[in-house]
Amino acid sequence: MVWLLMAFCSAALLGCYDSFKKEALRDNAVIPVLFFNTLFCSLIFLPFIYLSYHTGVLDHSSFLVAKGGWECHRYIILKSVIVLSSWIFGYFGMKHLPLTIVGPINATRPVMVLIGALLFFGERLNPWQWIGVVLAVISFFMLSRSGKKEGIDFKHDKWIYFIVLAAMLGALSGLYDKYLMASPADGGVGLDRMMVQSWYNIYQCGMMLAVLVLVWWPTRKHTTAFHWHWSIIFVSIFLSAADFLYFYALSLPDAMVSIVSMVRRGSVVVSFLFGAVFFHEKNLKSKIVDLALVLLGMVFLYIGSCAK
Repeated sequence: MVWLLMAFCSAALLGCYDSFKKEALRDNAVIPVLFFNTLFCSLIFLPFIYLSYHTGVLDHSSFLVAKGGWECHRYIILKSVIVLSSWIFGYFGMKHLPLTIVGPINATRPVMVLIGALLFFGERLNPWQWIGVVLAVISFFMLSRSGKKEGIDFKHDKWIYFIVLAAMLGALSGLYDKYLMASPADGGVGLDRMMVQSWYNIYQCGMMLAVLVLVWWPTRKHTTAFHWHWSIIFVSIFLSAADFLYFYALSLPDAMVSIVSMVRRGSVVVSFLFGAVFFHEKNLKSKIVDLALVLLGMVFLYIGSCAK
């Protein structure tokens, strides 16, 4: 299954993205970092748009960006709003929390995707999937116990709510991706994956420029200062590569968004290792148990999805 292999590769790249993002945000202003992320992502895809629209170089290749009018771009703009909202909450939360806390919380997204599929797409969970959901919920409560050892109260720490909200918006984005990529015969829109990825980055860049100018710039002297860090470029590179493989996987006929979403959350293993080795985060023994429960829950979700 090519789409599954791509999902695993995307997960590894996504773990690197989370790790470089944590480094870029260290003692740094969030909004400028996020703006430069969207800017560099846009610069990566602008050549593909130009070559697709004005030459025949990319014809019949995987990098061809399809053309579309307002009937297509209105869906992409909505995706940009959803993803950017998730990023804003996620970036602020990640700046103030250990990576070994953020990663496992983000890893609960497949559960949210399944619940969303249950509510919006009429899907039904089988016993294996219910076990996966229960394990994910248990791991979340165990993670809150680990967080208390570092002075993080899950009930009263607003940054925890930021990460949870970011994860919920990320799950919503995953469900929306399924809708965008599915053919009209299957109840979707049937948009081209490269068009979605290219243009939603550009729309996000425009939105972040407005936030940068209107919100951050007037108050920049009274908030955390911005400083350039080389890791900002790698945030964009790893994110673009991870999303490219993700969208490519979803565009393949037999791809299952529930399994792709689960596999992508395997990125928590990479980010957890970065948090342990490079950021020297604490209470790793208890967090490893929490992480193991999350991963075990993903295994049950995978088995349940394959059993359908």
